Amino acid sequence: MDPLRRRIVQALSLASLSAMTIGSSALASPWSDRRKNMRDRMRGNSRSPMRGRGRGGNRPMPAATPTNTNLTLSPKQLKIPQQDTGQLIDGKRVFNLNLQKGKTEFFDGVLTNTIGINSDYLGSTLRASRGDQVQFNITNKLGEVSTVHWHGMHIPPTVDGGPHQNIKAGATWQPEFEINQEAATLFYHSHTMDKTGEQVYRGYAGMFIIDDEISSRLDLPSDYGVDDIPLIIQDRKFKEDGSFQYVSSMRDRMMGMKGDTILVNGTTNPYVNVERRLIRFRILNASNARFYNLGFDDNRNFYQIASDGGFLNKPVRLNRLRLSPGERAEILVAFQNGNECKLQNYPDQSAGMGRRGASRRRMFGGGRSAMQDTDVMDILNMKPVAATIASHPLPSLLNNIPQFNEADVQKTRRFFMSMSRGRFAINGKTMDMKRIDEVVKLGSTEIWEIRNPMMMAHNFHVHDVQFQILSRNGRRPAQNEQGWKDTVILNPRETVKIVMNFADYADDTVPYMYHCHILEHEDQGMMGQFLVVNS
Repeated sequence: MDPLRRRIVQALSLASLSAMTIGSSALASPWSDRRKNMRDRMRGNSRSPMRGRGRGGNRPMPAATPTNTNLTLSPKQLKIPQQDTGQLIDGKRVFNLNLQKGKTEFFDGVLTNTIGINSDYLGSTLRASRGDQVQFNITNKLGEVSTVHWHGMHIPPTVDGGPHQNIKAGATWQPEFEINQEAATLFYHSHTMDKTGEQVYRGYAGMFIIDDEISSRLDLPSDYGVDDIPLIIQDRKFKEDGSFQYVSSMRDRMMGMKGDTILVNGTTNPYVNVERRLIRFRILNASNARFYNLGFDDNRNFYQIASDGGFLNKPVRLNRLRLSPGERAEILVAFQNGNECKLQNYPDQSAGMGRRGASRRRMFGGGRSAMQDTDVMDILNMKPVAATIASHPLPSLLNNIPQFNEADVQKTRRFFMSMSRGRFAINGKTMDMKRIDEVVKLGSTEIWEIRNPMMMAHNFHVHDVQFQILSRNGRRPAQNEQGWKDTVILNPRETVKIVMNFADYADDTVPYMYHCHILEHEDQGMMGQFLVVNS
């Protein structure tokens, strides 16, 4: 066995990903065109623009502090994505979206090649209301095939925007559907087969807000960009010339692509002025692989009011909020005391496979900057300013979420996260566009039991539905996980049970997806397909 292959086998064994022998097919992945550079990547010979310190008396890692003197970052006011409510034409809310290339200044005086939707990086915040009939005219100007997936949306599979709904370069896709779910903060992004991670990394993502009668009735902060602020959190790695560095080591491939520079709404080293009253933040983890454990540097409490698919029954007081890629949360934070503070990311041992970081970094290729799940990272500086209106009160009740009756469950399905011949898999099978893995009856209520036997955290996203978490290793989930969800964290060696109803939409030929939302894992095959059928 040559040294390269031996090192890959050792890496996979250390991660307890699976007992396997890696043959010539181990690197026959969607990224096989990068194979010729694997030796250099495993040596971790690229330099990082920012490094930080962890616990034990070490300093928090600033939001961005380049070690390369050619890359500098001055503090920048947080960008607020433009809000797009479309145009009302013949009773439809019509959105015109261009998938386009651009250039973005993350570092002072340096332009980075990026992509976005109607902008150079990221997309506008789309907004519609329950009951709206929406139409999209989406033109692909990227010069490569892409898709637009409506993450968290309850819609027919033909317009879901998964890998079966490709938009060829130069083509226009015109999906149309009804907004048929309660108020929520959703996510839209590329879901291109084998290229989701790379396209999202370059900037292809945005927020989608749904309003309804509940959200309009609640007395909550709702002035977009003022007291109702979107936070699209990402981490990125850059080369010395300021360009993106994507999948440059075996570690990037196996652990998912993690960066050392934080972006919020595409802003590096950001600060935001917040009025001295109750402020609402809509938080989207749009990173490819990083799990965030969010809190404030003064350890203040805050209240979570919504999860992926809508409002919780009542506010839940927290001082830490854990979000995996693709998850969303809405929180309320009080700033009446006028004290500046920082939103930070705190150590998350689960995502990094415990305390074996040093040996793991050596095995996967990379030095001190390769893994940072044990670092404290600054996310966003908060600067209180005078309030222009009185503060909204903290609501006592938000929603009345119906609970599933387990007696109504027609079927239980079981899934486990795994490896197959050197690629990530579910139930031992890697993604095959021509294979249907599960068939679900329209109108049925099912329990899905998802097991993660590995020593690293994964997560699990289901298209079409919002589900409820029944248990984690037999225990009731935390209060802030008792609302509607479409993405759930799977901690190491954990089994999670979720329950959901498959309503409204069926198609005998076009499937929905379920997959790990660590995008590099998804691109390597940790994804399956299910049909919802009438009978």
